[in-house]
Amino acid sequence: MATEPITLFDNGHHKCLMFDSLVIGEGVQSNQFLLVDGQHEALIDPGGDLTYTPLALAASRFMNIRELDYVFASHQDPDIIGAIDRWLVHTRAKVVTSKLWARFLPHLVSEHVAKLVGGNVYDRIMAIPDAGANVRFGDTYVQCLPAHFMHSVGNIQFYDPIAKILFSGDLGASMGGPDEHLPVTDFDKHIPYMMDFHRRYIASQKVCRLWANMIREMDVQAIVPQHGKRFEGPEMVERFLNWVSSVECGIDLVTQDNYRPPVDYV
Repeated sequence: MATEPITLFDNGHHKCLMFDSLVIGEGVQSNQFLLVDGQHEALIDPGGDLTYTPLALAASRFMNIRELDYVFASHQDPDIIGAIDRWLVHTRAKVVTSKLWARFLPHLVSEHVAKLVGGNVYDRIMAIPDAGANVRFGDTYVQCLPAHFMHSVGNIQFYDPIAKILFSGDLGASMGGPDEHLPVTDFDKHIPYMMDFHRRYIASQKVCRLWANMIREMDVQAIVPQHGKRFEGPEMVERFLNWVSSVECGIDLVTQDNYRPPVDYV
């Protein structure tokens, strides 16, 4: 994995950085993202306790952590937003997430932290409706896209219209492949590293197909998941859209055998 952040985009005013080497120990590899627009900064899916300190230290080279504008959270998982309490205490950031999880995230904040934050924790959370929303960010905006059931029931993805990058959360994630900090160059060889994850974690082929229809109407030049390799350029983006639209997954695969009382002991 790369030891330095990977620059996904930089035009001198607007910048997208990816951190991919911050998880140590038994945690699943994950990517964290920093967006910078002039004097404004935002983090996407910053993770939990495993990544809070190394991410805060790494990101502080490019920003004033205290002045962070937003923490964008695609869904509720611990590797997405488990360290919400620390970001609330140590920054002024608003936490942007689906309205389905906005009322649940305060459960991750202790009473002690809530007192340090002052006021109602929910006041620091921006709830995004099911249809998505555009969140003003510096001289531009971050587009929160509906990505329901991929895999969370309240799932959103984040599109940067300046960089033309879609931060796709768990969709497109790969596990265990070589050189995870590099983009995909051979799509067919990359499929086995995505297949098991998508078959288990993504709800159905139908939602993937509807999602892909939406993305094809946009100018997406790169799809960057939260785990593993990214897809750069129109050809790779189209290969991924075609593949994910055709994969049977989730409820497409279940049978009665998946719903029987267990007989084994653990």
